[in-house]
Amino acid sequence: MRFRFVGTGDSAQIPCFGCDCPACAQARVLTSARRGPCSAEFWADGHRYLLDAGLMDLAESCERERPAAILLTHYHADHVQGLLHLRWGRGEPIPVFGPKDARGCADLYRNPGILDFRPGLKPFKPLHFHSMTVTPVPLVHSKPTLGYCLDDGGSKLAYLTDTLGLPQETERFLRDWEPDVVVLDATYPSSCTAPRNHNSLPMALQIIERLGAPRAFLTHVSHELVAELLEAPSPLPSHVRLAHDAEEVRMGAEVARLAPGAWPGCCTGSVRSPQMPGSVGIKGIWGGVWLFFD
Repeated sequence: MRFRFVGTGDSAQIPCFGCDCPACAQARVLTSARRGPCSAEFWADGHRYLLDAGLMDLAESCERERPAAILLTHYHADHVQGLLHLRWGRGEPIPVFGPKDARGCADLYRNPGILDFRPGLKPFKPLHFHSMTVTPVPLVHSKPTLGYCLDDGGSKLAYLTDTLGLPQETERFLRDWEPDVVVLDATYPSSCTAPRNHNSLPMALQIIERLGAPRAFLTHVSHELVAELLEAPSPLPSHVRLAHDAEEVRMGAEVARLAPGAWPGCCTGSVRSPQMPGSVGIKGIWGGVWLFFD
């Protein structure tokens, strides 16, 4: 499986306008510390699929590699705002899947342009995109929201963002499904005692522990959470890490051609770029999961 984090921030993003906290100050200096609107993408048999569409330059990205379809977790603006421009493009319609939400966002339903909005998905009813099976699961948010469970026949990844806890039926499904990797909302810092619509860090870690996931990434991260970790470093469990924008995850058969030694000058755990034109750099191997950067 090939999966990539496009954005890992909350709606305020990092840096947050007008904020001089340690996280925002760092992000103004280090491009790698910036976090855009939470979104991701994956590939199935060479076809690109988007998970949410919050980037304002989405149309430019889609010109470089046109998506076969878009899967929306929900219709809050920071997850769909890129569609407001993309819809006026040219070419074949792009299928858009998402939860049942009669209101949608703005006038996307009335004026879809090249976007082909499909009927709202039924939770737990799988979709099939080439070799990838995608199962939508309900989440807990202020708008109808779905997570997506990706299974390419060799590895499994659960993408669960914009949620406050998990519904019982979703947690039961995930325990039976046994994902190799969980990507989970962790918006609020530990100091937040009354989180709304999103998990705090302690809540996210508790969910990961209950699911028994071998590896987990935290996303939809706020500047408050990053600032807390910078000011008072508290190590995460060894199988949990903060995701970063442009970080790529490869598992199973997708890494067969990228075994240790396949890249000159790189080895297990390497953080050195192979310096090959047009390639991505190997960031390292983390518990059998290969991590890359652009």
